Amino acid sequence: MLTAGDEYPIHQTPEPIAFSGSDRNFYDRFFFNGYSADGETFFAAAMGIYPHLNIIDAAVSVLRGGKQHSVFFSRPLNMERMNTYVGGFSVEVVEPLKRIRLKVEETEGIALDLEFEGRAFPIEEPRFTRRQGPRMLMDVTRMTQNGRWSGKLRLDGQEITVSPDSWTGTRDRSWGVRPIGAQDTQPLIPPLPPQFYWIWTPTNFPNLSMFYHVNHDEAGEAWNTRAVLAMDGAGQGELLHLDKPHMDINYTPGTRRMKSAKLHLEDGQGNPHTVSFEPFGTFLMKGIGYGHPERKHGSYHGDQLSVLREDYEPEKMSWQQPENLHIQAIARARHEGPNGLSSEGIGAFEQLFMGPHAPSGFRDILDGAA
Repeated sequence: MLTAGDEYPIHQTPEPIAFSGSDRNFYDRFFFNGYSADGETFFAAAMGIYPHLNIIDAAVSVLRGGKQHSVFFSRPLNMERMNTYVGGFSVEVVEPLKRIRLKVEETEGIALDLEFEGRAFPIEEPRFTRRQGPRMLMDVTRMTQNGRWSGKLRLDGQEITVSPDSWTGTRDRSWGVRPIGAQDTQPLIPPLPPQFYWIWTPTNFPNLSMFYHVNHDEAGEAWNTRAVLAMDGAGQGELLHLDKPHMDINYTPGTRRMKSAKLHLEDGQGNPHTVSFEPFGTFLMKGIGYGHPERKHGSYHGDQLSVLREDYEPEKMSWQQPENLHIQAIARARHEGPNGLSSEGIGAFEQLFMGPHAPSGFRDILDGAA
């Protein structure tokens, strides 16, 4: 099965590019978010390619005035992985590892034409490999990059200018194996209760970017983590890796939502760094397909283009609904480093907390904080 991708010297196996090994759950994804400096407007978008399901899907969602507006797209991939468009949604690599164009032709009241320019070379996060008993849950590589946005965004007839002096955000590229499409009906033996504890905090400060993430098991032991500072313009190998990361979280009582948090770190000279987070907005990740009950990534929506709009008021929706657990909290951040240096920034505090987590006092699937 030859496709356009076979013209490029990018093969990793003896097979044509249309195939990605043998795992049914292989995926390849673009993710983006962006926000104005005052946090008044926040958007996120994602595009996923699922070679062995032969599906491509995408979604864009805009949060403004406490309301979130989403449009979902899906179509058959037709095995052409180089065609990075679905309906009016498209992604164009303008300059690899630096500049990306994200475009949505007006669809169901949402349109945008934006260019992302990276502030520094992307970071490569450690490979995510996690099993549930004998079954592979995740085997993923991901790169992440903070940047500045420019262009225009339109929501229900209101046009918003996006200027790089006031709009920042994050993009990532991930690929590998994770649950996609229809759920496997074969039960695990023995059964295991769901458990996933995830924090991801890409944050933009005036002259640098901060990246931190962690996956904890039920005992609070990290099975994947990294903390990095990147000065503007930093190239590959010029990133400052930070040691001994630890996040203290104050939860809103009775919930699993972060009320405030402080990240503690050390640089290579043993100097302490802290980053404090104060959320002031909630973006539901289901608005771009993560955990969505019907528009889950890789789900089948027929043999033609399928488009759907949905609208939410995140603060009025129950946090305990499984589809609402995965969020990005728009957060003000303060970095305090050595010699009394400090700066104010803004970022996304992404969280997905399901199941037991001893340090938080969580004992069940969805019990809240004391």
